[in-house]
Amino acid sequence: MRCGFPPAGRGQSVGLLGGSFDPPHEGHVHITLEALKRFGLDRVWWLVSPGNPLKTRGPAPLPERMARAKAIMRHPRVSITDIEARLGTRATADTLAALRARYPGVRFVWLMGADNLAQLHRWQNWRDIADTVPVGVLARPGDRISARMSPAARIYRHYRVPGGASHLLGLAQPPAWCFVNVPMVDISSTQLRAGEE
Repeated sequence: MRCGFPPAGRGQSVGLLGGSFDPPHEGHVHITLEALKRFGLDRVWWLVSPGNPLKTRGPAPLPERMARAKAIMRHPRVSITDIEARLGTRATADTLAALRARYPGVRFVWLMGADNLAQLHRWQNWRDIADTVPVGVLARPGDRISARMSPAARIYRHYRVPGGASHLLGLAQPPAWCFVNVPMVDISSTQLRAGEE
């Protein structure tokens, strides 16, 4: 695991899990391991962001969050990265466009919890995300119904990959998305921060 730009070969499927990771926790580890299994991915990269435009409170310093992420996520097929800081991108759509240009032939899959699918339509240029990379959605407690009824889920309903075929998502032509129910760890960074204060 290293920061910066990890290696990836043409034809590989790489899952991207973005977020502030403030702090990283076992829930992040759990969905990462489930994504590797469920979506037929060769690797997963954590994109530890400089900041989240949708959150009012700024995160802990990036080097601190990177160090904590590396301490908790130890797997040979997972890389912890500060790619967005290096690229100078803030919006996910811009990050994906830059990565696709930098890694021609790599099949990227955007990973998110069901809570993020429920609000995806609020993200900047969110349709560019859905139209250019497959999206793997992992259910979290309490977010299944709102995610499945979300504007993004309704608009892209004809491009949904059935859960039984989730292992093919890494090879799917976008737009494509898959929603899988997995045993979840019911913990969030917000809860952990509240416990630290």
